[in-house]
Amino acid sequence: MGLPMASHLLNAGHELAVHTRTKSKAGLLLDRGATWQSSPAQAVGGADVVFVNVPDTPDVQAVLLGESGVIAGARPGTIVIDHSTISPAATREMAAQLAAKGIILLDAPVSGGDVGAKNATLSIMVGGDKTAFDRVLPLLQLLGKTITYTGRSGNGQLTKLVNQILVSVTNLATSEALNFAQQSGLDPAATIQALAGGAAGSWQLQNLGPRMLQGDFAPGFTIDLQQKDLRLVLESAAELGLSLRAVELVQRLFASAQSQGWGREGTQSLFRTITLP
Repeated sequence: MGLPMASHLLNAGHELAVHTRTKSKAGLLLDRGATWQSSPAQAVGGADVVFVNVPDTPDVQAVLLGESGVIAGARPGTIVIDHSTISPAATREMAAQLAAKGIILLDAPVSGGDVGAKNATLSIMVGGDKTAFDRVLPLLQLLGKTITYTGRSGNGQLTKLVNQILVSVTNLATSEALNFAQQSGLDPAATIQALAGGAAGSWQLQNLGPRMLQGDFAPGFTIDLQQKDLRLVLESAAELGLSLRAVELVQRLFASAQSQGWGREGTQSLFRTITLP
């Protein structure tokens, strides 16, 4: 998702220095004028704003706080925007460590998948300093359609976890409903058309439902990443003393999909788990 998001910044005329673990993945950006840097510290040397988009909490910690990380190269006043979905508690700890160096961290996870990234229609939920948020809002508007300030550091991550509860459980409902439709002899495609505009309609039904029926399990967002997010949900729930039974169920079903070797497939492969004998 970082590739199309970075492309939108280039399209708007911004200068871009980039670093990825695999340089070839940045090839399209480099061909369009972005400059390559061999470490996060070097990439942020002259930057006013830094964007981070990596998979999990340890990855963000390495990029921000590692020996060659952002903290080693960014100047005071730099605003770091982390689009990763990671631990809210770890986010607050990193924000405090960066703040000691005069660096501002905004947690800004996104929703909308690869399609939203390509079309600049992402939903972006942002936690952290409000003044910094106001400064970078024009940049975020190049990447997304719905940008919401959610409050203090970590709140963007917590809001994203709420999002992941909704999308994962709705994914399960979509999978079960379409399996029921098929087993009942209904035309599942016509069923989707009948229901999508009513109270049962959802993004999952309209976008993932047809792909489930077509056997198209190519990833927009992988099961492995969904499982990482559900782990974060359950960890945060445990800290609050909450039992999230629907999330626990869908997490077990995704684990079953992973055991079948489907972890790198799209989350719509949950349908395959539901229809296993």
